[in-house]
Amino acid sequence: MFTSKVYTERRNRLRNKMQSGLVLILGNTEASYNYPANTYHFRQDSDFLYFFGLDHPDFAGVIDIDENKDYIFGNDVDIDDIIWMGPQPTVKEQAVKVGVNDTEPFAGLAEFLKSAIAKGRNIHFLPPYRGENYIQLEKLLGTPVAKIKENASVELIKAVVSLREIKDEFEIAEIEKAVAIAYEMHTTSMKMAKPGVVEREIAGTIEGISLAMGGPVSFPIILSVHGETLHNHYHGNTLEVGRMMVTDAGAETTMHYASDITRTVPVGGKFNQRQKEIYEIVLDANLKTIEAAKPGIPNLELHMLAARTIASGLKEVGLMKGNIDDIVKAGAHAMFFPHGLGHMMGLDVHDMEGFGEDYVGYNDEFKRSSQFGTAFLRLAKRHKPGYVFTIEPGIYFIPALIDMWRKEGKFTDFINYDKVETYKDFGGIRIEDDILITETGNRVLGKPIPKTVAEIEETMGS
Repeated sequence: MFTSKVYTERRNRLRNKMQSGLVLILGNTEASYNYPANTYHFRQDSDFLYFFGLDHPDFAGVIDIDENKDYIFGNDVDIDDIIWMGPQPTVKEQAVKVGVNDTEPFAGLAEFLKSAIAKGRNIHFLPPYRGENYIQLEKLLGTPVAKIKENASVELIKAVVSLREIKDEFEIAEIEKAVAIAYEMHTTSMKMAKPGVVEREIAGTIEGISLAMGGPVSFPIILSVHGETLHNHYHGNTLEVGRMMVTDAGAETTMHYASDITRTVPVGGKFNQRQKEIYEIVLDANLKTIEAAKPGIPNLELHMLAARTIASGLKEVGLMKGNIDDIVKAGAHAMFFPHGLGHMMGLDVHDMEGFGEDYVGYNDEFKRSSQFGTAFLRLAKRHKPGYVFTIEPGIYFIPALIDMWRKEGKFTDFINYDKVETYKDFGGIRIEDDILITETGNRVLGKPIPKTVAEIEETMGS
């Protein structure tokens, strides 16, 4: 964990952004996956980690806005626990390490909150995402489960977003550790992408790298020769020459900060001409949007730059036609680029997405588009120094989407459907990097992971 000063300052900054009341932040409990005692690897709630730092189950934290006090509720282990877990520090010993002096048994939380509610005090909480915490909040606050999400504190959500979206030097250092692990994962994936290899052999190997070097992967690995399926978690295909393999994978550090990198490579290590043409378009979009990223620029503008770059490149190879601005305004490019340019990243690989994307990526200046493709942009607002986010343009040939739009006669002025038909077996390409906005521009985080045609071919051939 960080020093106690880091957590104390975070709670104080939150206190200064809130009007009054109590902030309740529930930690996570263990989650079983096939019988009660057989649990998934424990993952603490990211907001509890951010403000209270304790990476153990069954804690709750309370920040008293008015009284300038912080509390941790949790139970010390007993001899039955010690037999299985070994000696454990007390709750008080753990709390001191994150700057909290007041601790109570977990059972005392209900009475503590009941007393505050009786005094007319407001209890602020964030929207939960686990069933156990929905039930816990119902018990603690008397709010029916069905009403929990709508009663989450918008004031608290906005305050937490304003803090967590700006990464400090300690967080940036952790994210760079996660990118360093991703470097090993992705270069290994490249070297293993040979004909006859089954995808799961590569996926399993690189997940093992993450576990060996830090923590679990930051999200289930996406690795497939069917990269046209954006989040493809099936790993049963056998690699063949002529296919492109997408690897979208990242790691968590021991402190749970994430990386998220995507590379796409030709099976066997050499791009053919068709692959190289499409790949260079995606790479051009990746490089141009990174170059343009700086404080004050809206991420929506970066997304549109990527869209114009992709449309222009596809026009050059004969897959699109017409005026580039008209193509993008109409949304015709989204048949090939149907997702947003990227997302915030930090303690969550899609940082704070549990609050709702509109709170994280949008504000009064930027409202979500309803247009296919652009509607999926997770982050639109202006960048600030300290933002860490992904830039991940892509080109995909999705047979079902091609067939549907062609049948509907959609965008026939912009899409060369006859040529597109010949690319239905292509798959997809995505190139993703993790970016930090600095005071004057940006920095790509971590050791550069091969992404030019020459770099990839050299790595795969080594």
